[in-house]
Amino acid sequence: MATVIDMLPSDVQVLLTDQTGVVARRQLVGVGARPHDIKRWLRRRELATIHPGVYVNHSGDLSWQQRAWAAVLACGEGAALWRESALGAHADGPHRHGPLHVAVPASRHPDTPAGVVVHRIRSLEGAVQWGQRPPRQRYDEAVIEAAAATARPIDAVGILTGAVGSRRTTAERLLEVCAARARLRQRDWIESVLHDAARGTCSVLEHGYLDQVERPHGLPVASRQLRDGIASVVYRDAAYAGDVLVELDGLQHSDADQRDADLERDLDAALTGRTTVRLGWRQVFSRPCRTAAKVGRLLALRGWGGTLVRCSPTCSATA
Repeated sequence: MATVIDMLPSDVQVLLTDQTGVVARRQLVGVGARPHDIKRWLRRRELATIHPGVYVNHSGDLSWQQRAWAAVLACGEGAALWRESALGAHADGPHRHGPLHVAVPASRHPDTPAGVVVHRIRSLEGAVQWGQRPPRQRYDEAVIEAAAATARPIDAVGILTGAVGSRRTTAERLLEVCAARARLRQRDWIESVLHDAARGTCSVLEHGYLDQVERPHGLPVASRQLRDGIASVVYRDAAYAGDVLVELDGLQHSDADQRDADLERDLDAALTGRTTVRLGWRQVFSRPCRTAAKVGRLLALRGWGGTLVRCSPTCSATA
């Protein structure tokens, strides 16, 4: 993606470099540009319009970072990336899809640019990392905001366990953010997921296994994210007494190299006399009762003396 900033004044080039090639009209005026200068740069295609009063220094497709800058600049002074978009700025990933969320002070009513959702927030000043480029909501607060805003509980689990699993934060820190809020949508659910994450569940699938298979059917409590190995360290999703390992294969395991590594882990476990069971999405979310029955039978063969319980009147786990 070629750029053409050589003919622009040095003060303008500094702005463009700092903001991944995006600049607002008010910023250009602030460094001495006059209206006819801006018209000339646009005519020569040294700048191209993204939103009214916001420009980029090329005519090609915009990167996510450039769209984020454009959204913040279009919303005026004191604007910052919010919620999912703040998470997208902190780390590349699924949060870079969909509309851009931007927060502004509650007293302001900016025009909403296309593809942008504007949030008017009281006490915005302390909630934003203004020194980040572009400015964005603090990571822990953004995680809780994004989780609380989801329509489906499973999406909230993905945000919370993804944040903890990335090691950018901890379940304990996120619980502190929850506790500091007088009002929080889905508070009980969010806090329950975080308590589980503190015990070692690090993905949607792992939490689903705990919440729909293990816990409601009376299976013994597994050790989670158990460090294993000496020369090559791995972490086991769920380890039970009797040398039974349960590994949860989510979408992240579809890569061929990762699949090969998983099979190698299973082989290593077998050499030490342990049995590895791999479970996928349908076994956990579509057939949790049947899965609990089979895991329970396997644990019983390895010495577990407990009894499965029915999670509901229609549960087939004890059939």
